[in-house]
Amino acid sequence: MKQLTAKEVENLLCQGTQLNIIDVREVDEVKEGKINAAMNIPLGLIEARMSELDKSKEYIIVCRSGGRSGRACQFLKSRGFNVINIVGGMLDWEGEME
Repeated sequence: MKQLTAKEVENLLCQGTQLNIIDVREVDEVKEGKINAAMNIPLGLIEARMSELDKSKEYIIVCRSGGRSGRACQFLKSRGFNVINIVGGMLDWEGEME
């Protein structure tokens, strides 16, 4: 599984790189703050909302610590998506949040 650190993702965003970030935390967790560019699709809804995703794009997946995002990456990869897990998740995130 491809992985990036939170700092690597933050650096890419600071350089103006367009990223497709999916936050798989629950809605109440996201209310506490999420990466500005991220869309929220809770892990339990990934399968139901796969149709919203484009297999030609690369998606960076984040959760609180990296576990749920790892499971989401495995699931999406098995369905033909190009995904990268943020190791350490939001616990390691020091960048801007909304």
